Amino acid sequence: MSRSWERMVERNSKQLNKKRKKEGKSAISAPAAHIDRFRGRSYVVPVLLVLLTLLFIFISQPWSEDFKQQAGVFWVTIACYLLLAVFYYFRRPYLVVGKDYLETRRFSGYKRLKPPEIRKLVQQPGYVIVESVKGGNWVFSRAMNRYPIEEMGQRLQAFAALHHIEWEHKTK
Repeated sequence: MSRSWERMVERNSKQLNKKRKKEGKSAISAPAAHIDRFRGRSYVVPVLLVLLTLLFIFISQPWSEDFKQQAGVFWVTIACYLLLAVFYYFRRPYLVVGKDYLETRRFSGYKRLKPPEIRKLVQQPGYVIVESVKGGNWVFSRAMNRYPIEEMGQRLQAFAALHHIEWEHKTK
């Protein structure tokens, strides 16, 4: 189906659903967009934050007589660092492969790439790299974020074939 046809079908189904809702009938189901979400688990940043907190405690030495800070503010700062570590642990990184886009969350917010914005997709042992035309590459790593690289590679290969994007599979 062409994209203009899809937009027309979507627009007509919205109008029909509004009309059916006014009549008290159930809405017709719009075709659900098939997306695949690959979730990882971030453990490097939380570990670094906990180590930084321990280093801060060790350098400050709150148990000594020479501790010149307010104890309450010091322990609130320590608790905030540990809370930030917990936050990063439970904030799981992901890659969404939709019908005509790739989406992920970075430090600067949510990022989305359309097929014309993608130069090449590369799968290496333990890594998937999305090379974009503009901006930096997206690197998804098994070692850093515990992504399911093999399933991601299979889905991205199908995405690349569908949108005529260069696909490269490197082996050692």
